Amino acid sequence: MAISTIAGVDFTAPADIVARQLIGVTVLVDGVGGRIVETEAYDREDPASHAFSGPTERNAAMFGLPAHAYVYRSYGIHWCLNFVCREEGHGAGVLIRALEPVMGLDTMRVRRDADDEWLLCSGPGKLCQALGVTRALNGQPLSEAPFTLLPGAPDREVVTGPRIGISKAMDVPWRFGLAGSRFVSRPFR
Repeated sequence: MAISTIAGVDFTAPADIVARQLIGVTVLVDGVGGRIVETEAYDREDPASHAFSGPTERNAAMFGLPAHAYVYRSYGIHWCLNFVCREEGHGAGVLIRALEPVMGLDTMRVRRDADDEWLLCSGPGKLCQALGVTRALNGQPLSEAPFTLLPGAPDREVVTGPRIGISKAMDVPWRFGLAGSRFVSRPFR
């Protein structure tokens, strides 16, 4: 039986709820990672979602079991890490947009060729490079190695705003961030 609640996050909930719950959770890949400070929610009924047009070879993991990784390449350049949510077959997920680097900083600096901590994980492509995330992790359960998810502080303040870098449903306020974090990819208005 698949595990659907990890680090206090119920991955069977709607994407916008999961995206909010993930703020403050620590995600590690082989011991390298940090605190999630920015997410974006996507659902199959959302025209900006990869799931909107139905299952394909590329997005199949998004229609799989909740609490699994959906990894895809953006613009043929950057890997992006999403966490699948809702029930199997639904097609929903949360893009992990930014982390506050916490563990494995030396490894991240080498992988990103950057010393500035803000440059390590302040965007979905950057954080995947820093954590060593590739398509090989697509469909992998978040409850098993190489992933580790650790609970965040229950009293964190979450801010919301419109998602970034999309051309459809741009006004939907499904971007979530840790209030006051200097590690988000772009400031919240």
